[in-house]
Amino acid sequence: MFKKILIANRGEIACRVIKTARKMGIKTVAVYSDADRHALHVKSADEAVNIGPAPSAQSYLAMDKIIAAAKATGAEAIHPGYGFLSEKAAFSAACAENGIAFIGPPPKAIDAMGDKITSKKLAKEAGVSTVPGHMGLIADAEEAVMIAREIGYPVMIKASAGGGGKGMRIAWNDAEAKEGFALSRSEAKSSFGDDRIFIEKFVTEPRHIEIQLLGDQHGTVLYLNERECSIQRRNQKVIEEAPSPFLDEATRKAMGEQAVALAKAVGYFSAGTVEFIVDGKRNFYFLEMNTRLQVEHPVTELITGIDLVEQMIRVAAGEKLSIAQGDVKREGWAIESRLYAEDPYRNFLPSIGRLTRYRPPPEGQRVDGTILRNDTGVYEGGEIAIHYDPMIAKLCAWGPSRAEAVSAMAQALDEFEVEGIGHNLPFLSAVMGQERFQKGALTTAYIAEEFKDGFKGVAPDAAALADLARVAAFIHVASETRAAQITGTLPNHTRQIGEAWVVTIAGTSVSAVARPVSAGLAVALEGGAAETVSSDWKPGQKLGSFRFARKSLSVKISRHDGGFRLRRRGMDVIAKVQSPRVAELAKHMPVKAAKDTSKLLLCPMPGVIRALSVQVGDKVEAGQAVAIVEAMKMENVLRAEKSATVKRIAATVGESLGVDQLILEFA
Repeated sequence: MFKKILIANRGEIACRVIKTARKMGIKTVAVYSDADRHALHVKSADEAVNIGPAPSAQSYLAMDKIIAAAKATGAEAIHPGYGFLSEKAAFSAACAENGIAFIGPPPKAIDAMGDKITSKKLAKEAGVSTVPGHMGLIADAEEAVMIAREIGYPVMIKASAGGGGKGMRIAWNDAEAKEGFALSRSEAKSSFGDDRIFIEKFVTEPRHIEIQLLGDQHGTVLYLNERECSIQRRNQKVIEEAPSPFLDEATRKAMGEQAVALAKAVGYFSAGTVEFIVDGKRNFYFLEMNTRLQVEHPVTELITGIDLVEQMIRVAAGEKLSIAQGDVKREGWAIESRLYAEDPYRNFLPSIGRLTRYRPPPEGQRVDGTILRNDTGVYEGGEIAIHYDPMIAKLCAWGPSRAEAVSAMAQALDEFEVEGIGHNLPFLSAVMGQERFQKGALTTAYIAEEFKDGFKGVAPDAAALADLARVAAFIHVASETRAAQITGTLPNHTRQIGEAWVVTIAGTSVSAVARPVSAGLAVALEGGAAETVSSDWKPGQKLGSFRFARKSLSVKISRHDGGFRLRRRGMDVIAKVQSPRVAELAKHMPVKAAKDTSKLLLCPMPGVIRALSVQVGDKVEAGQAVAIVEAMKMENVLRAEKSATVKRIAATVGESLGVDQLILEFA
């Protein structure tokens, strides 16, 4: 077994590999760019080596620097994680040439499966069901349109060397095919250094289901059940689960056996994943093979009990797998929520900045028998930079059943505290609460269908609003009681706390009576019976657990304009608790008008201007592309919202802009 390995990656996956290596008694070496000097994976490893500037092309993609770091530190093997060099056959070969074990598949398999065009041809030869499409290279946008017409719309335009949703576009007509080809090609070249593009039929009502494989160097290949990854945004997975709520045993077995046949056909070993699109009748079609560890591997580990990273290391060291196909378990249900540094209220645009608060719920088994796991690469006080993927953490919940896993995840999201940047926690919570998700009625169009007008948060119903109103009354009375205790220590100072209040929440006002009782605070809302609320919450705490007669709520709390901001289950409301007289006077306060920005194109995220397609004096129409902003490895097209004339251009191509910084002004 190896004594020391180097992890050629960063963030949560580097920390994940370090965790297993430590369990196995193996020393670890981290590599880091200048931007990651203080990153968690650097702090966690036994040694760390700087490999260059922030741009990944000069650091995490620099094979010579990583090989040199391994040699300098005496690392016997390199684990590539996912992304970066993990699917580069040249890197696997370079490791071998330098006497370093590559903890992954052989170069031949990476070459065969890493290229989407070649992999589809090989899959077809191996008897794997494939999606109709054009597997040849496409020269330009005009040829892309011609091929798309032949296949029939809708089509998926994809980068041959792609992954992680990069270089992918769906086209429903000629115009979208032409634009999608150009964008996919540009994004592919930027992300992978390879701008080859192919086109295939887009399967409607599709589910994205993948088979986890594990093979050794002695000819054994196993399938470790499946994962459902249908909840996607911009072709990037957001929520995954294992097993799939859709597959039956016959389909699971057929998909697994085809995946194994493909792996054996190319001499595959180590961990890998074969991805399929499955239609509503459980017909499945090969999409691609990922010749690496997948982001969502924890859910497979939770239902099988198999540490995939450990098995990868053992396979790379030449060991045989210690289990057979019949030994693979499928116990309970696991769900993974990807926590991203992106603002769901602004169309999921990337967010950067300092994590002023980062408090995940405790990992491990809970009192109800469910299990939480959180794979992360950040810490409170750390920075989320613009240079890399926006993932903050992967929160996983396991339960004996799917319903229990969903419930555990919803509760864990309520308890997860993140402040300082935009993040998608509210969105994840909203999905967990949707009836459609709870029924397992998933497709890759789920987000587009369920959030047609974008994410606006969850509007509380009457019962939820009443619960939050009672919580607001509790925290207000607790705050007033604390203030009275402080002033009561001064000579001649006494404060009486009233029982009659008006709770204004989400724009609605309701009278309330709040009386202290032995178990907590009895709160009666206008026209209703009193309900006792109890909690250990203290003023200043950002998270509170509030117990009612038949339930408990975890609520995130912060001060806001003389009141409180309350957040749970995707709901985000402002509550003010005032005396009846103050509430009456507050009705006469003027409302501040919002600033008019209708004639301004503002940068919606921190990023770099990659293209400006207009000049001063140009007339633009609604929907016309006017600029492209790149942020966190994704290119975002900005379009005019209405017909107008360009009056002034305030930004230049190549310039880095912050959120809401002016790009151009319309007349």
